[in-house]
Amino acid sequence: MAGHGEVEYATATGNDYSEHEKTYRLFVQLVKWGIYAVVIILLLMAYFLI
Repeated sequence: MAGHGEVEYATATGNDYSEHEKTYRLFVQLVKWGIYAVVIILLLMAYFLI
């Protein structure tokens, strides 16, 4: 049988909250612009395909 050692847990040190907020804001902006792009594509499809 394989020998199993102790389980090691790694934790991050410090709190980079400002980087977390920047990443979240970027995510929200990408979602917003993605929704705008989908709406524009649907409007163009409705106009040109009917």
